[in-house]
Amino acid sequence: MSDTTLTVQDLAAPGGRRAREVLVRVIVTLAAMVSVLISVLIIWSLLREAWTFMSEVDWATTWGQIGWFPRRGIYDVPTLLVATIIVTVVAMIVATPLGLGAAIYLSEYARPKARKFLKPALEILAGIPSVVLGAFAIAFIAPNVVANIGGDSGGSLLAAGIGVGILTIPLVASISEDAMRSVPRELREASSGLGARKFTTVTRVVLPAATSGLVAAFIVATSRAIGETMVVFLAGGAADAALFNADPYEGGLTMTAAMASLASGTDQVVGEGLTFQSLFFVGLVLFVITLLLNLLGNAFVARVREKY
Repeated sequence: MSDTTLTVQDLAAPGGRRAREVLVRVIVTLAAMVSVLISVLIIWSLLREAWTFMSEVDWATTWGQIGWFPRRGIYDVPTLLVATIIVTVVAMIVATPLGLGAAIYLSEYARPKARKFLKPALEILAGIPSVVLGAFAIAFIAPNVVANIGGDSGGSLLAAGIGVGILTIPLVASISEDAMRSVPRELREASSGLGARKFTTVTRVVLPAATSGLVAAFIVATSRAIGETMVVFLAGGAADAALFNADPYEGGLTMTAAMASLASGTDQVVGEGLTFQSLFFVGLVLFVITLLLNLLGNAFVARVREKY
């Protein structure tokens, strides 16, 4: 009988293998550090220019003015906030029912063949560039949808909101469907065993059990709608300045559209001394809003999350 006793040397990895593992560890660590460094640099540049604006601006020009005219030294923040809220609300009115309905169908009703076809179709819709949807909003939604419900055929906050909503549907559908499919099948079977219909099972069992995921989908989609640029830039109906407007049928300027239209691909923004810095101030406001939204969403999700 041969001696098969294993030693520590037998179990030790070859020197070359250990070197490769160390190299891989160094590479992935550097990649993580680079991503963190880039994030820090972005935040630092944002805060630096925004602080210049906040420390030098006449705050009377940032509230209660006639509109957003940064080249003339008028930085009415409510003009941008109200337009952003209108576009976001319209977008979520469009995206939430359609996205949630698609998620319910794919998760609970669709046959495997139908799901195999429809799931990639949703992903294709998610991959359409936002500039294409912006052109679609101004060329089709504005004259064929908004004009038929009391608006004009040109750009408007309503047209931009509908376009952003279409852009956000796949996000709501995908996250919601994943949340619903993560609900244990045993809960569905128990509901069916008690005699509940399919619709009752979905509304009384599956949806409540997937609440945390559905809220996460809503929060992510809302953040996406707030941060969308090209659709509102093309279909919002305003240039780099706008009067205060709370009518969705009229044109307006959101925070992202204001930044995109004013910057125009250069750091030599012509206008008052703080015109360029106003872009970073708006960016900081946008950053704070989305950060607070995500923190509140995470706190709510952690509170209602069900562990199975």
